[in-house]
Amino acid sequence: MTTPTHAPSFSSSTWLVAEREIMARLRSKAFVISTIILFVLAIAGVIIGGIFAQNQSATPVAAVGNAAASIEGDDGYDITKVGSVDEAKELVADGEVDAALVPDDSPVGIALIADTEAPTTLMMQLSITPKVTLLDTTAENPLVAYFVALGFGLVFFMSAMTFGSVIAQSVVEEKQTRVVEILMSAIPVRSLLAGKVLGNSILAFGQIAALAVLSIIGLSVIGQSELLLGLGAPIVWFVAFFVIGFVLLAALFAATGSMVSRQEDIGSTTTPVTMLVMLPYFLVIIFHDNPLVLGIMSYVPFSAPVGMPMRLFLGTAAWWEPLLSLVVLAASAVLVVMIGSRIYENSLLKTGSRVKLGEALRR
Repeated sequence: MTTPTHAPSFSSSTWLVAEREIMARLRSKAFVISTIILFVLAIAGVIIGGIFAQNQSATPVAAVGNAAASIEGDDGYDITKVGSVDEAKELVADGEVDAALVPDDSPVGIALIADTEAPTTLMMQLSITPKVTLLDTTAENPLVAYFVALGFGLVFFMSAMTFGSVIAQSVVEEKQTRVVEILMSAIPVRSLLAGKVLGNSILAFGQIAALAVLSIIGLSVIGQSELLLGLGAPIVWFVAFFVIGFVLLAALFAATGSMVSRQEDIGSTTTPVTMLVMLPYFLVIIFHDNPLVLGIMSYVPFSAPVGMPMRLFLGTAAWWEPLLSLVVLAASAVLVVMIGSRIYENSLLKTGSRVKLGEALRR
């Protein structure tokens, strides 16, 4: 008597496919090498940039008597105090200092001596400026805000493009080699789709977590603890938004990849999804200081993973806005996964010419 065999459950089938996807990527030399290069570039960029900023040499300046009082306390100047104007002139002429500050009978009270050209920064330091009162003392440095926007946009763009393309290529490869027919005879089609999305999602999340840790280490090494404190909450929200946003995009890449049967034709169906990944990257960089554009991006599913964390970093989002945006993104992800699942199921066994979208959506 033959013992009946039972098909594996949905969850076990999904994990089997996910494990297969993970191991296939980890065995790929190209994937491992590119990941290592990405990590090295990330940590090197953070540390080298910080070291370069910290090690900028101070401007050497000679000072006679009380003339040094105007720049004392400024780390940008290396002050050498001398006893006479002649000594100061000699240091300037020998090139040991860039300029000298000496007492003077003018209303300013000091005079500047230089060789061929006076240092611009020193001239600006000595200029008379009016009293400045800032109404918004919490505003972020524009340059810092730009690099934060670049970081969020670049991480989202690179992870989504790298693993999204891998998913699409994997689907087409299995379809082209007829491996998918064997897989479908053993496990449900939805398990195959869910496993691909889950496996590549785990790899993407792991890569982002590693990048976050490396960035934190790099910022700590160069003494940027204040920036780390400001980035804490936005990074946590970025991870939450990325988790859901990547699942949405992964389902789209798998669905559009199943509509073709050759690797050469992948671009014809995945280009719209690629544009949805590229657009938020450019928008957050170009409009990182535009509250209106960032506000709109925060509620559009494909751009919310970069738009909302950027607003949280700038302090322009109310406490309830990230929660509402996350709900909108999650609802959109559920809808897109349902649509993508139907396209995937209806297109997977159709070979030859490209499957039309309308045909793929019909049962």
